[in-house]
Parts: sequence; structure tokens; C-alpha cells
Amino acid sequence: MAEKKRVYKNNTSKKNVKGEAVKKAVKGDAVKKNVKAEAVKKSRCPYSKKCGACQMIDMPYKKQLNNKRARLAELLEPFTKVESFVGMETPEHYRCKVHAVFTHDRKGKPLSGIYKEGSHEVVPVDSCLLEDQKADAIIGTIRELLPSFKIKTYDEDNGYGLLRHVLIRIGKYSGEIMVVLVTVSPIFPSKNNFVKALLKVHPEITTIVLNVNDKQTSMILGDKEKAMYGPGFIYDTCCGMKFKISPKSFYQVNPVQTELLYKTAIDMAQLSGKEIALDCYCGVGTIGIIASPHVKEVIGVELNKDAVKDAILNAKINEVKNITFYQNDATRFMQQMADSGDKVDLVFMDPPRSGSTPEFISSMIALSPAKVVYISCSPDSLARDLKLITKGGYKVNKAVPVDMFPFTRGVETVVCLSKGDVKSKKIRVEFSLEDMDTDGFKKGATYNAIRDWIKTKYGYRVTNLNIAQVKQKHGIIERENYNKPKSSDSKQLGCPEEKVKAIEDAMRHFQMI
Repeated sequence: MAEKKRVYKNNTSKKNVKGEAVKKAVKGDAVKKNVKAEAVKKSRCPYSKKCGACQMIDMPYKKQLNNKRARLAELLEPFTKVESFVGMETPEHYRCKVHAVFTHDRKGKPLSGIYKEGSHEVVPVDSCLLEDQKADAIIGTIRELLPSFKIKTYDEDNGYGLLRHVLIRIGKYSGEIMVVLVTVSPIFPSKNNFVKALLKVHPEITTIVLNVNDKQTSMILGDKEKAMYGPGFIYDTCCGMKFKISPKSFYQVNPVQTELLYKTAIDMAQLSGKEIALDCYCGVGTIGIIASPHVKEVIGVELNKDAVKDAILNAKINEVKNITFYQNDATRFMQQMADSGDKVDLVFMDPPRSGSTPEFISSMIALSPAKVVYISCSPDSLARDLKLITKGGYKVNKAVPVDMFPFTRGVETVVCLSKGDVKSKKIRVEFSLEDMDTDGFKKGATYNAIRDWIKTKYGYRVTNLNIAQVKQKHGIIERENYNKPKSSDSKQLGCPEEKVKAIEDAMRHFQMI
């Protein structure tokens, strides 16, 4: 009986143990939930759950880089091994271009913030861990000034209100600050007093620009703008070069990493100083101008006419003499160069997030540069484009990721490709001078003859595109639409004046004019 009693007690004990285990498990789950809830509650960013822009805000920085590299390595596995990430020492507050959308609450109180990821819902934000702190402070001051000047924020639903956005651009190294007020009307009430009030709080502001955007569009900036204070632009430096930054200028948002990005690109190209480099999607000329001391000549191509004007000015500011900019579609431009027999040794390509196009890649392969340096801001489009480029006879030598956008999924990658061995056949062509019509040689010259003559006499190089422009000027038109951009309302920048004179001199020598 005693043994049975002990058994009975033991069974009871087991039931109690099981019950305690269940209680502990339930308690454990509750603790886990509480820990998770506490983790969300104690996020570094109070807006992270609503905003969605900083997907890795609570992840240790080293782990962020490891995760990004793993994803990139998976995509680029068919082409090359991915090198270690070039990270930041201090990855907070790196954005020197800050955009705030303005709205209001139900009582009409002004609010400013950012769009929730993938929507037009505004998340009110007072400060951001990614944005320059001075920019956030200026936006806060503007928000506070609006009621006293009776300036209403724009309402997308009913179309009422004036102020839509504020854009701040800061020169990291120059310290210059540009404030862009985006409104639906060119009439800004008490403009001068508003400017004075803003400058009183922030005397460090260099310029204030009024930009008018009266269209129902997702674009932030409109076409019309006017300086309310200062010159309407700022300057900053990158890799020892000075650049003008206008409200619409494309300029990398992380200046610290931008220097590392461009230095990485130039180092990977292993330049000897004898190369002719083509900078496609050149924008305001940053890559080409920075690369100019390392090569013989740079040709920059950009379709946006305002960007080309800034690029030309930037070259003059930095006294760069070996660079020429063209307003043209890069795809069309490269095909024209290939058709006319012009050659380049290196192509820099820095396409938008969507990547390049099959047409662009086809034209580049036709131009046949020895090297290509691809600067990508999207691993997915990069992998897609590399597949086409490698099919064209190129091989990937190296891929280096640079962390331009800490705490986000964004990855910038520099990839260097070189032309592999392409099988070719030599064709023997026999002809007789007696069968040829040589009248065309009496008064005229080939492109190569003109180029060689100018090189010998003047000591510098002109391109076939330059020659074609001057021929067209004198009514000698050989190709319809030669060197013209796709857009019918775009204007092609002319050949530099000194080269025009040299080409005309050569044409007179060959009795062409």
C-alpha cells in the first residue's frame, strides 16, 4: 500500500510538474511577446513603424552590411565575387538633401514630414536619424513661421493652400545651405518679411529659392523658379573639385560616401593617363571632372540641358581643359560615335535605379571600349544589365559595394568590366584604283585625315562628331540627324569655338570650303 501510495503521490507530482511546465511556457511566451513589444516600443526611431523608409534602423550596422552583401553576392554570383562593403564610420545624419512635404491637421495646424513608403500618406516627422540635423531644424522653423504669416499648406484633395514642399540642400564641406520653397503660385505673401524672419533664426542660410509647381503630379519641383535671397544655388566640393548645385541638380545625397564611391570607381579602372573616357548619364559632370586628371580626355553626355549647363560651368570653375560635354541621349550618342569610327577606351555609366536599357548596352558594345565602369544603385537591375553586357564579350573583373544609404535596403555597387577576347575573321579585299571614282578625293578629306592634320598643327584632338557639326555649319551634310538628341525640342550644344576654327582651317587646307 505504501508503494501504491508513493506511486499515487508520484503521479500527482508528475501532473503538477506538467502543469508548472505549461504555466512556465505560457509565461515564457508572454515574456517573448513583451520583449518584442518592448523592442518595437524602444525603436531608435519613433516613426519607423509608420514611415517604412529605414528598414534596418534597429539592426546593428555591421549586420546591415553583412545582410546587404549576402543579397548582392547572391545576385552577382554568375559574374564575380563581391568584395567587402565600404561602410561609414558614423552612419547617422548623412543625408545632405532633405525633402519635407507640408500638410496640416484637422484644425489647420501646419505639419511636415515624409510620405509613407509606397503611398501619398504624410507621416509627420520632426527629426530624422538619416537627415542632416541643420536641415531638420530649418524645416521646423519654417513650419513654426507659417501661421504668423497666414500661409496655408497645400491640400491635395481640394487643391487649396500655397506651400507644398520644402527642399534643403547642404554643402557638406562648403557649409553653404540652400532652401527651396515649393508653392502652387509664384505669389508668396510677405515674401521679404518671411525671408528676414527665417534668416533671423538661421543666418547660416546661403540662398532661398521659390519654386512653382502648380501641377497635379508626384514630382516635387516645378519648372519655374526664382531666387528670393542669394544666388539661387550653392557650391560644394568632392574629391578636391568644386561643384555648383542648383535645386534640380543631381548630386549624391551622402557626400562622405560619394568621395569613396568615385575614388573606388577611378581606382578600379586602373588608368594610365592615356585613356579617352566617356561619361554617360553625366549629370553636372561630377564623375568626368573628378576623373579628368587621370585620363587624356573626357567626353560627357547628358540629355538634361540644365545639367549640361552646370557641367560646363563646373569644368570652368575647376579649370579642367580636357573635357567636353554634349547635350544628347547617351544611347544615340554612342551609336553615332561607333558609326563614325570614333573610339573611347573607357565608359563610365551611372544609370538611374531602373538601370540601363538593352539599346544603351547594344550601343556601348558597338562602341567597344576596352573597359566599362558601372556604378549601380540597384542590385537587381545591375544583375540584369550585367547579363547583357557579358553576352557582348565583356567579363566582370571586380564588384565593390559602397554603403551610400545606411539603415535602408539601398546598395550602391561599383563594377569594373573589361573586354574579353572576341573571335574575328580577317577578310581579304582586293580592288583596283582604275575602277574607282577618285573625283571625290580632289577636294576633300576623310575624317581621319582632318583629325591627323589638326593633331599635327594644333596639338589637340577633335572627334568625328566635332567635324560633322562644322561640316553641317558649312552645308556639308552627310548624315541626317547626326549628333542630334532624340527630343525634338532639345538643342545640341555646338563644337567648342577653338575646335571650330581648327576644323575650318583643316577644311580650307583640303579645299573643302
